[in-house]
Amino acid sequence: MKIKSRSQLRKNEKNKMVKDLISIFGDSVSGLADRVFEKINTDEFSLILAGGKPLFFEIEGQLFPTVRGALELGLQQRLVVVDKGAVRFVSNGADIMSPGVVDADPEIKEGDFVIIVEETHRKALAIGKALMDGPQMVEADSGKAVKSITYVGDKIWSLEI
Repeated sequence: MKIKSRSQLRKNEKNKMVKDLISIFGDSVSGLADRVFEKINTDEFSLILAGGKPLFFEIEGQLFPTVRGALELGLQQRLVVVDKGAVRFVSNGADIMSPGVVDADPEIKEGDFVIIVEETHRKALAIGKALMDGPQMVEADSGKAVKSITYVGDKIWSLEI
């Protein structure tokens, strides 16, 4: 992944981003207002650095936490919880199948971006796009529940800035 440009965001752009994130994730992200935000455009993604760390990325015109961002901020909204058997596959970039989902935020709607966490410690493993509503993910016996976008160990995770 090649970095094409890097620039510091203006205060009004940063404040809008923080406001949008608070509307999704609540006050757990309000501490970001103190950090310097930079935007990095790569050949694949636009990343937002908060305090020098790639905590967010832009996808389909929306700002969403990276796996590192979800871990660092301890986010507890838009979670899809997978069982122990799915961890190995999810950590390698596999899509999330319904039988592996043990719990999901009931507020999740099809098309939402979600944070995939493991059952035991509730640590983020991946970021994906919901292919069905939250309650349906838990109830379904077959089919894909979430399309994986980024995961622990991928290019975004390993990016050195």
